[in-house]
Amino acid sequence: MVAGGIDAEARRVFSNLAAVAEAAGSSLAAAVRVTIYLADFGHFAVVNKIMQEFFSEPYPARVTIGAAALPRGAAIEVDCILVP
Repeated sequence: MVAGGIDAEARRVFSNLAAVAEAAGSSLAAAVRVTIYLADFGHFAVVNKIMQEFFSEPYPARVTIGAAALPRGAAIEVDCILVP
């Protein structure tokens, strides 16, 4: 968890996701689907803009879900499917 609001949390979650992909010998360029869970759907536009810093066209398919609550009070959680 990081301080700094949704901007900081989104950047951290996408940075962590990129690090996990790299550790597995891949990258976010191999992403085919991203699922984003937001505790406040009002953050959608901010997260969408930050996501564009980590992914490039053609963007992976994306699902964004509004969640009543996320673990540890997080504002955002993301999972991603990569192809080899």
